[in-house]
Amino acid sequence: MTSPTDTPRQRTEIDRIAEDYLDASVELSPLEATYLGVPGREDALDDLSPAGLAAHSELRRRTLAALEAATPVDDVDRVTVEAMRERLGLAEEIHAAGLDAMELNNIASPMQAVRDVLDLMPTDTEEQWATISRRIAAIPTALSQYAESLHHAADRGLVASRRQVDVCAEQARELAADDSYLGTLPSSARVGDAEPSATLRSDLETSTAAARQAYLDLADALVALREQAPDTLGCGRERYALHSRAFLGSEVDLEETYAWGQEELARITAQMEQVAEQIRPGATVKEAIAILEEDPAYRLEGTDALREWMQGKADEAVSALAGSHFDIPEPVRTIECRIAPTQTGGIYYTGPSDDFARPGRMWWSVPKGVTTFGTWRELTTVYHEGVPGHHLQVGQTVYRRELLNRWRRLAAWTSGHGEGWALYAEWLMAELGYMDDPGNRMGLLDGQSLRAARVVIDIGVHCGFEAPAEVGGGEWTYEKAWTFLDTHANQGTEQLRFELDRYLGWPGQAPSYKIGERLWMELRDEVARREGDDFDLAAFHRRSLDIGGVGLDTLRRAVLQEL
Repeated sequence: MTSPTDTPRQRTEIDRIAEDYLDASVELSPLEATYLGVPGREDALDDLSPAGLAAHSELRRRTLAALEAATPVDDVDRVTVEAMRERLGLAEEIHAAGLDAMELNNIASPMQAVRDVLDLMPTDTEEQWATISRRIAAIPTALSQYAESLHHAADRGLVASRRQVDVCAEQARELAADDSYLGTLPSSARVGDAEPSATLRSDLETSTAAARQAYLDLADALVALREQAPDTLGCGRERYALHSRAFLGSEVDLEETYAWGQEELARITAQMEQVAEQIRPGATVKEAIAILEEDPAYRLEGTDALREWMQGKADEAVSALAGSHFDIPEPVRTIECRIAPTQTGGIYYTGPSDDFARPGRMWWSVPKGVTTFGTWRELTTVYHEGVPGHHLQVGQTVYRRELLNRWRRLAAWTSGHGEGWALYAEWLMAELGYMDDPGNRMGLLDGQSLRAARVVIDIGVHCGFEAPAEVGGGEWTYEKAWTFLDTHANQGTEQLRFELDRYLGWPGQAPSYKIGERLWMELRDEVARREGDDFDLAAFHRRSLDIGGVGLDTLRRAVLQEL
């Protein structure tokens, strides 16, 4: 790859194709435009109907044909071509199988996307609030189109599991509740410190009322869909293999990975037992975690204290790592930590806009009623979402405009690449000595235990593999999956129930973290083996991140110069 000190590349035909695709894609998807920080159509939502999905398919096929006719001129072009063929080609397989039309889960399906996008919109002026109101007014049409796609898929025999339908119907009702974001928005909206105008307040009341009713209508549509939903947990091995490739950008041996997940979990459990002994001699892991939960040295009270702590730790990591283990460009040294308006319990990252006017942000969605937080558990999460995790990974790629086209910088994202890097970043901080405190170390291992456990549950349930002996072997059931998860994770019953429903409804995504980490570690080891005494860890990080969020097979071939 070209080094950061080289002169900017001349724009190529491949770059033009990639950027034309991005421009057309965000025109079809105002949701994607907002998430990527691309201006335009901020008051609109996607066409979520079968016709809208078909329009995306036509664009992908047109782009793939253009790539076939074009000739790469350098290594950057060759990576772009391989990455786009892999991503767009796989999306076409998913569309042909009808899986995009049946998308329904409790965390990342269209019913959440049309609500969550509002968190990214600026609220400083009356005009910006008016834009939000118009986008909220578009929610009824979007959800109606989404229901149309779900029923269209159902006519082909493609329906999410009955449990997932029930969970999402309840979530739709919660999104319409009086105490929901939409329910409280008209009374809580502020323009700076001032009240909004009467006209804006009225518009917000009208648009949010319609949006809330649309979520209730969606809940009814899901109830109507319930009779067609299969009363099974898994999606089946054939469908799962397609989902796994989508989240990894690589095809893995599912039987071998299932066995590896159990071995990795045993390795992590042994390490947790060693740390528990450090916390209190003779303590079990559960007992040691209980001690940490009660230790005031690790306790924060209130979301304001949580946000301030997050910000402080994120800023400390930037200062400590910049110029030593990583090349961190100046715009990427700013990260903003926020408490999300939602209350699902998730922690997530949103990248900077193309011009960095909107910084990269770490979001914490605090569940209702939770006011106490344990830093022993969450320091590793700050490294995962911030630096050297997602913020460095995404921010550095966005920054490299002299090297990469806009599709590579803004839209080339693969979960196994991104989440795998973030888990690798957590371990790296431990290697660098930032997780030596026994409490923080237990937090790292506890998170890793959860990620390894879900490799086992996700692959085992969806592919129909035999359950581990510790839960009785035989066929996976919800009860066996819950027992396995509850044994190996310590995030609390409500959060873990949400997690388990996530695995059951979003096949292949949750294992992509740990599998991606495995492939990142294997790549680092291979580069170190090849380079011997010349191996430079900082150079490996820079070279790898400069490639962007491509699929893991493409990443490996690019880093090893096998394209």
